[in-house]
Amino acid sequence: MNGILPFFDDLKDPRVERTKLHSLKDILALTICGVLSGCNDWEEIELYGISKEKWLKTFLALPNGIPSHDTINRVFSALNAKDLQECFIDWVQSIAGISNGKVISIDGKRLCNAGVDGKKSIIHMVSAWSNANNMVMGQVKTEEKSNEITAIPALLELLLLEGSIITIDAVGCQTAIAEKIVQKGADYVLAVKDNQGHLLDDIKEAFTQTPPSTYDTTLETAHGRIEKRTCKVITDMDWISKPQNWKKLQSIVSIETQRTNKLTGETQSEQRFYISSLLTTPKHLNEIIRGHWGIENKLHWCLDVVFREDYSTKQAGNAAENFSVITKIALNLLKNENSKKRSIKNKRLLCGWDEDFLANLLLCQI
Repeated sequence: MNGILPFFDDLKDPRVERTKLHSLKDILALTICGVLSGCNDWEEIELYGISKEKWLKTFLALPNGIPSHDTINRVFSALNAKDLQECFIDWVQSIAGISNGKVISIDGKRLCNAGVDGKKSIIHMVSAWSNANNMVMGQVKTEEKSNEITAIPALLELLLLEGSIITIDAVGCQTAIAEKIVQKGADYVLAVKDNQGHLLDDIKEAFTQTPPSTYDTTLETAHGRIEKRTCKVITDMDWISKPQNWKKLQSIVSIETQRTNKLTGETQSEQRFYISSLLTTPKHLNEIIRGHWGIENKLHWCLDVVFREDYSTKQAGNAAENFSVITKIALNLLKNENSKKRSIKNKRLLCGWDEDFLANLLLCQI
């Protein structure tokens, strides 16, 4: 069987030779199949393997049967997380090329119950999401949310980004991150909040003193409310103190949002600000900034609700980080499966019930 599995052929096995009753390839393939089929922990993966052993042996060796959940846990705990991540990224980049203007959104999410008691009990995974590909492009781990500032450049370094547009929330509004994005041949749109107080004050003053002559407004009706979004852009960087600190800075952006409750008529207003290396229209920037929320709606929400990631209690070694990679492999495959117009949840059920459907998913090149 080809497809995704050969991308893990060169992954280094952390175990000593005399302890290998089950091959690393078999354990990885079993786990990917199990997660695709609705499993969320090691015990469920073992039970899945026992029930599907006859079918699994059509493309896996399994000389000693199905590995126990303890064995699977030990392997994933010991497996080098960086090596597994590189295999994942190699697979993604083989099927999802970056095209000019493609938006890559970067954001962090914590695995609430992962890790060990104390300071390391909360792990943050910083992920890169492509709306155009409907895929996770890569991820890195950080122990603390504040360390996203160092994790984001590490993630950028792993990815092929030339020609793309990187969007990041306010935590990523750092001069070093802007410079790294430009070095990678990409453009940026970065949210500005109080963590860059002087920059925020400069932007607010600019939009107060010189209202732009052109803007873009959109209206959307959903969830019982009407949302009006107005994007304004200023390209005069004289308003910014030390604009040279921000690599290739060309635009400052204001997004004014008005949300009106259709039932009560109550309206709430909000204004957010951004900086960008792009020199483009308000309409384009409005679309880019709106698209950033795909990482929340299509990735983080799905991980929590469908894969129950926040309920995971994997605490040994690299288990939580490595299982997160497997989950994102499953998510990428399921989101890009188009023969069945069903939800991700129901596609996972179908994987468990229909071996041909699962086999085709493993073989697909998206």
